[in-house]
Amino acid sequence: MKQLIKERAAELSSRLIEIRRFIHANPELSFEEHNTAKYVFDFLTDLGLSPSYMANTGVVAVIEGAKPGKTIALRADLDALPIQEDSAQPYCSTKPGVMHACGHDVHTTSLLGAAHILTGLKSEITGSVKLIFQPGEEQLPGGASLMIKEGVLENPQPAAILGQHVFTDLEVGKVGFRSGQYMASCDEIHISVHGRGGHAAMPHKNIDPVLISAHIITGIQQIVSRRANPLTPSVVSFGKVEANGATNVIPDTVSLAGTFRTFDETWRNQAHHEIKTLCEELAVAMGGSCDVDIRKGYPYVHNNPLLTEQARSAAVEFLGEENVVNLDMRMTGEDFSFYTQEMPGSFYRLGVRNEAKGITHPVHTTKFDVDESCLEIGAGLMAWIAINYLEE
Repeated sequence: MKQLIKERAAELSSRLIEIRRFIHANPELSFEEHNTAKYVFDFLTDLGLSPSYMANTGVVAVIEGAKPGKTIALRADLDALPIQEDSAQPYCSTKPGVMHACGHDVHTTSLLGAAHILTGLKSEITGSVKLIFQPGEEQLPGGASLMIKEGVLENPQPAAILGQHVFTDLEVGKVGFRSGQYMASCDEIHISVHGRGGHAAMPHKNIDPVLISAHIITGIQQIVSRRANPLTPSVVSFGKVEANGATNVIPDTVSLAGTFRTFDETWRNQAHHEIKTLCEELAVAMGGSCDVDIRKGYPYVHNNPLLTEQARSAAVEFLGEENVVNLDMRMTGEDFSFYTQEMPGSFYRLGVRNEAKGITHPVHTTKFDVDESCLEIGAGLMAWIAINYLEE
C-alpha cells in the first residue's frame, strides 16, 4: 500500500503543480474564497464524491471506504493574505494586494491530491475519510470555528483530525511533528488612549496621550514579565501605534494595537483582566482615560500525543527516519486549534525550503514561495497517514 500511494502521488505530481499554480495565481482573502471553493467543489465532484458547501465558502466531502470503521478528518485552508506579491514567476498573483503568502495554496493542493489518491483506493479503505476545506484561517473568528458550529464534525463524526502546514525553516523532503502543546493562543489588543491635545511646547496645558501610551505599553510588558508563571510561555507585542500629531502637536487620542499569546487558558483570562485594569487605572492616574477591547482569538494548538506518535511513525515509514524531525513550540497561532479542542488532532509541518533554488523566504512576506516537489510529498503522506490511522 505504501508503495502504491507513492506511485500514485508521483503520477499526480505534474497535475498537483498545475493546481497549486492556478490557486496561487488566483488568491482570495478570508471569507471571500468563492472561486477557490468552487474549484475545490468541482474537483471533488469529478472524483465521484458528493461535496457540500459550509460556512459559505468552505467545502466538505466524505470518502467512504469499502469496509466499515472509524472516520478520520483531513483539513486544509483556502484563504490568502492582503500582501502584494513580489515575484517574476509565471504563477504570480494576478490580484493586486492579495497573495498566498502562507502556503494555503499548498495545503489545498495537497489535500486535493490526497483525496484523488484515497478515492482510487476506496476498495482498500476501512472506515471513511472526511475532507475539510475551510475558509478564513487568517482572520477572526477563524473559519474552523464557523465550520464546527455548522456541524462539520458530525455525520460522520471523526475520531481524529489531521492538519498540515508549510514550514520554510525545513528543507523540502522533510516533515516535522510535536506532541502536546505546539502553537499559542492568539488574542488581539486594541486600546484608545484619550487625553487633551495642544501645543507640544506647552505640555502643562495638555494631557499627553502619547506619554500615557508609552507607560501603558511598558506596564503591559511588566504584566507578562512579573505576573505570568515563568514556566508558561507568554508574549505581548504592540505592532501598531497611531498618534497623528506632529513635531509640535500633541494629539487628543492615541490608538494602540497588539497581540497577547500564551499556552494556559486560566492565565490567558487572568491576563486579559489585568491588562484592561492596568490600562484604565494608569490612564486615569495620568489625567486621561482609555478604552480597551481585547478580542479573544484562537486557543492554543494541542497535538494529541497518541495520534501524533501514530502519524510520526507513519511518516518515518513513508519518508525515512532521517526526514522526520521533532518541532519546537511556537508562539504563532492557528485556528486548527478549534478542532483540537473538540477531538484528538495533530498538526504537522511540511518542508518547502530549497536554498539551492533561493527558496528561503518566510511566510507572510512578499517573496514567499515553495519548492513544488513538496506537493507530491504532502499529498502522498497525508493519504498514507490517514490509511494507517484507519487500520489501527
